[in-house]
Amino acid sequence: MIVSGIYGPEVWGLPIASYLPIVKPYVSPQTSFKDLWVVFLLGAFFIAHLPECVYNVAKARRAQGLPLAPVFLEWTPIIVFSTSCMAWLGSPHSTLLPKNHLLLFCLTMSLVFGRMTTKIILAHLTKQPFPYWTVMLVPLIGGAVLANGPPLLGFKPVGEWIELQYLRGYFVFALIVYSRWAVLVINAICSYLGINCLTIPRDKLQKARAEQRGEKPGPEKTNGVAIGGRKKD
Repeated sequence: MIVSGIYGPEVWGLPIASYLPIVKPYVSPQTSFKDLWVVFLLGAFFIAHLPECVYNVAKARRAQGLPLAPVFLEWTPIIVFSTSCMAWLGSPHSTLLPKNHLLLFCLTMSLVFGRMTTKIILAHLTKQPFPYWTVMLVPLIGGAVLANGPPLLGFKPVGEWIELQYLRGYFVFALIVYSRWAVLVINAICSYLGINCLTIPRDKLQKARAEQRGEKPGPEKTNGVAIGGRKKD
């Protein structure tokens, strides 16, 4: 971030050999830091992060006397998500990167990834079956097919306009599905716990104000039962 602030973000796209001559014998003249950064991220993930996660999960499963193999099936959503993203963006026939539609793609994928992960977290917390699938992955697979399918079948690639309209429709679909999911989950949790989302319940607020004024608050109600009194209808 400091380097970007001083020299500008374009410095990461310049050939490394142009400002670090010491690396000339080891890299291509066109290799930039961005190229090495991708290798670094993938290496860090597969060498450090992923093995450690597998080890910790295996350790916890063995401690509970549970088999490890079924856990690997739970990689299905993220494998489908990652593979489809790479197949779509990495297709030589896709116009998303050349025509600078990456921002819209990232916004859409953030909703898809958010829905996928929150379903997994909620299932874990409520001890429900693992959610191997979400409907929001279907258009993502469709985008990968849209970018790669026609040329493989001998047809012309879809144009920029069609691909962009498909991505825009996907964004609207993802926004609606994710928003509905978020509202349902938040309302269900708040209703079960008897709390509000981002606000203080009116009865608790009145009780706090009464205590500030030195007044004695009335009996607190919980699920139709007045604490210290009899159950009400």
